[in-house]
Amino acid sequence: MSAKKQVRYPGNKVDVEWDGQLCIHIGECGRAKGDLFIGGRKPWCVPDLVSQGEVVDVVERCPTGALTYHFNDASVTEQPAEQNTVTVAYNGPYFFRGNLHIEGTPEHNLGLAFRAALCRCGRSKNKPFCDNSHEDVDFKDYGAVGAAGEPLAQQDGPLNINAEKNGPLMLTGNVTIKSSSGRTAWTGTKVTLCRCGASNNKPFCDGSHSKIGFKTE
Repeated sequence: MSAKKQVRYPGNKVDVEWDGQLCIHIGECGRAKGDLFIGGRKPWCVPDLVSQGEVVDVVERCPTGALTYHFNDASVTEQPAEQNTVTVAYNGPYFFRGNLHIEGTPEHNLGLAFRAALCRCGRSKNKPFCDNSHEDVDFKDYGAVGAAGEPLAQQDGPLNINAEKNGPLMLTGNVTIKSSSGRTAWTGTKVTLCRCGASNNKPFCDGSHSKIGFKTE
């Protein structure tokens, strides 16, 4: 497991917290306009330099959940997206948004989360989360999704994510899978996603984890 630290950046009304164990440096924070995050500055994040609304906006852009905000008076708290989605990244992880219930992750206190990047190359040292190992192992999958699933009666509600030991991601709840191009590709209430990197039917599991002896520990 990664030993990267957690840092809290205090403000008069709202604090911002960064969890290095979840960060894969997508750059949504650093490239955002404004003075909230400035590379090379110490401290890197200064919540009091921008409006509270800008803090919320920029932090919620983070696709991994590495950034969170905490209002001192609890007047504002993050809410799940109106639609539970999984985006299959081009040569990269699964990006989840919604009312996420990630099972078996007490180290990160993420029983309930709103944003997460989960490994699908099978090589992360911080499973089930992505740690950019897909780049080191030259993982190739362009994020196409062939199946369509079944129509949903609603888009939200709890999405339970069970990272099975030595196996796939089991998703239960209303969920929409988007291809890397942004196309809404699959909808349904139960699906099994590959996380060993070997499925011939990506992003769906085809049992390849058993054939290759995939280990999650």
